[in-house]
Amino acid sequence: MSEHGDEPVEVRISAERVRCMVPGPTGPLEIRRIPDPEHRLAPEWARTSRPAPPAVLQPLAPVPGVVPLGELELIDALLSEEIIVADGRTPDQYAKYTIPGAINLPYDRPEIALETLGCHRRVDGWDCDKARQVALFCNAPWCGQSPSAIRRMTEAGFPPERIHYYRNGMQGWLLQGLSVWTPGSETTFHI
Repeated sequence: MSEHGDEPVEVRISAERVRCMVPGPTGPLEIRRIPDPEHRLAPEWARTSRPAPPAVLQPLAPVPGVVPLGELELIDALLSEEIIVADGRTPDQYAKYTIPGAINLPYDRPEIALETLGCHRRVDGWDCDKARQVALFCNAPWCGQSPSAIRRMTEAGFPPERIHYYRNGMQGWLLQGLSVWTPGSETTFHI
């Protein structure tokens, strides 16, 4: 029993928002926070240190011009028709669970990302003049997957100002008690 007795605790995403629905491949997906004040991170996300390299802290903006995001800004991006939110982790990591509404653009396949976002291959590289905006994330501030993808994309000609980066990644999302989604499932859940 919590200090609040048997009464459910209201946990909000923000002062104005308890939950929101974001587009999913088969219908709306819910984002909300876990209303349990005793909830703790799952052990796989509770570790604070990992071997380096590859696990080293990443900058807020891996490339000049990239826009860093927090959780509220990422939720706004998920609700926007202007921004594609993409999980830059490997397909097996994405398949286990991800942020509701995110698509998978694996960090090691930049050409797929460029094509998905509307870039067109030219003889001398890529034409990204009409590319969509993207918000990328991966595992956590120590994960280099999305920063690697961002560097490869901008080197190919993707405009950095059209890239948003949620550095906190899955670890930060889960730390806030936000719901996750298993691709192919119509429901969201908490870990």
